[in-house]
Amino acid sequence: MAKITLNDEAQEVTLPLSLTELIKANSATPEMVSAQLNGEFVAREQYDAIAIREGDEVDILYFMGGGQSS
Repeated sequence: MAKITLNDEAQEVTLPLSLTELIKANSATPEMVSAQLNGEFVAREQYDAIAIREGDEVDILYFMGGGQSS
C-alpha cells in the first residue's frame, strides 16, 4: 500500500495505479473532472499515462453547473 493525499485527505492505494484508475476508484468520471498532480494540472489525454507514486498529492476538481436565471 502507498500513501497519497487526495483532495487534502490521506488515502492508501495499491500501486501500480494510473490517474484514470484513481479517479474511477473515487466514483468520478475522468471525462467530467480536471485533475492536479502535485500542484500541476494534468491534461485529460494524459490521465492513463500518469502513474501515481507514494507521497503524491492529487486534487480531483468536479465541474459544477449553475447560473443565474432571469
